[in-house]
Amino acid sequence: MNWDLTPLFQNIEEAQNLIEEAQNDAIFFQKEYKNRLYTLNSNEFLESLKHYERINEKIGRVMTYIFLRFATDSSEGGVLAKFESESTKIEEYLIFYDLEFAKLPLEKQNNFIENSGIYKFYLESIQKESIHMLDENSEKIMMKKNLTSSSAWSRLFDEQFSKMKFFDGEKYVSEEEILSLLYSNNRETRKKAQINFTNGLKPHQPLLAYIFNQIKKDLKIDCEIRNYSSPESPRHISNKISQQSVDSLVNTVNENFDIVHKFYELKKELLGYDKLYDYDRYAPLNLNEKKVTFEEAKEIVLNSFRNFSEEFYEIALKAFDEKWIDVYPKEGKRGGAFSHSATPEVHPYVLLNYTNQRRDIFTLAHELGHAIHQYLAKDVGFLNQDTPLTTAETASVFSEMLLFEEMKKSLSKEELIPIYAGKLEDIFATLFRQIVFTNFERRVHKNEDELKENQYNLIWQEENERMFGESLILTENYKLWWSYIPHFIHSPFYCYSYSYAQILVVSIFGLYKNGFANFTTEYKNFLASGGSKSPKEQISKFNYDIDKKEFWEIGVNEVRNMLNEFENLLKES
Repeated sequence: MNWDLTPLFQNIEEAQNLIEEAQNDAIFFQKEYKNRLYTLNSNEFLESLKHYERINEKIGRVMTYIFLRFATDSSEGGVLAKFESESTKIEEYLIFYDLEFAKLPLEKQNNFIENSGIYKFYLESIQKESIHMLDENSEKIMMKKNLTSSSAWSRLFDEQFSKMKFFDGEKYVSEEEILSLLYSNNRETRKKAQINFTNGLKPHQPLLAYIFNQIKKDLKIDCEIRNYSSPESPRHISNKISQQSVDSLVNTVNENFDIVHKFYELKKELLGYDKLYDYDRYAPLNLNEKKVTFEEAKEIVLNSFRNFSEEFYEIALKAFDEKWIDVYPKEGKRGGAFSHSATPEVHPYVLLNYTNQRRDIFTLAHELGHAIHQYLAKDVGFLNQDTPLTTAETASVFSEMLLFEEMKKSLSKEELIPIYAGKLEDIFATLFRQIVFTNFERRVHKNEDELKENQYNLIWQEENERMFGESLILTENYKLWWSYIPHFIHSPFYCYSYSYAQILVVSIFGLYKNGFANFTTEYKNFLASGGSKSPKEQISKFNYDIDKKEFWEIGVNEVRNMLNEFENLLKES
């Protein structure tokens, strides 16, 4: 149930050897091409680009290995820092390449772009981002600064949480284990878990607020230096989408919080409560819900993939058989879940913190969806394999929908009610809650001063109250819960990407269920293109335009329809 990292390296010495090889290669590359891109013809430039990719892939392979070691053992922080420093030194030899391309005459750039094959969109993106690039010496300073700024604060955040323990009433447990108690069928257990988690966070509030303030300040400095229009602009450019598109998404979701209100009013009735509190959000409607072993979850998820595509099934089966997955919580392991794309020559790696809950089955499907996407995209190469976050979340959420359809097949209406409720809550967490996070970040980053813990608490509470309205009461304890969200630290303004993908998925899943022509093939091609095409171009294959507000309204209305189906299910049972 632990990773097998040997496809990357047998040991750390091998990783050290490859990073040294990459450095020598980068030194040669700089001597070969610096200050002479303008002399190359299109074929020569393409060869230089492939050479550039090979060097970056070597670095990526090493840093994947080192990061995965750290992800399961926070004591490896010193090793991570050492290799990050060596990686940065190598990248200094390569930094001229994008900068020099961006300064070429437009006609020359366009000639290289038109003759670059699968690298076309990659080069177009550099062309568009050139206005935010600095001179070479400044870029080197920015790279070095990052080692002691945002990445350092992110590391501190991870190390802090990996060491934190929370009392569950009998013993001290990890963050994942205490949060899993919020899904208990016993209300008192949920309430105590909420109190104990909050009590565990309280002593660390000053540090966590300080970390957030430094992340906020560092991003502000970067935006000023690079002339970005707002703190969220770098994220939108990285995601290859427009501010207009993001604003349309955020506004559409904010206008439809009544969907959440209606659901929790129904849930309050089903639970028989006079009032619903924040610790009741994930209360199971099936009071006899059984624990789900990892083997049981594996079987259900594999079946859901096989019913959609034999190729999806085979890739997922490889993930289990070849130990791509690290399954259970353990000392020093980071919380949450992810799938790391590694490099095209290896395979993705999935991290879980499986606690035998129903929601863990969906987390497994979610991360395997990422892994399948990453595996399918390996043929477009290292520079193209990583997709913008907005489309990266598509495969994961689509896989959750496949799992939901699989679970619906064998259940009676009475059994289906808690599953349906759970799925709606998952969608709310992916769609509405992530926009709450975005609203929160926008207010936090808009304030240029350092914020005190109570200021963070107030903004967090106010934005969450907008989502729940009067359907659910947020306690004083809940005010502190902004402080454990890692995306605010690791990836500012990341969270709307989940909402983006959720709306996209419910829309295209509707196409799949309604027999869209050649859907499975089109969907595989969509995933296999990785980051080699823009999200707008990829999604246009399904006859959608992500720049139009109507697209977002289609998705939100699909969620509203699911809520209506749930309400009708309640009336029939």
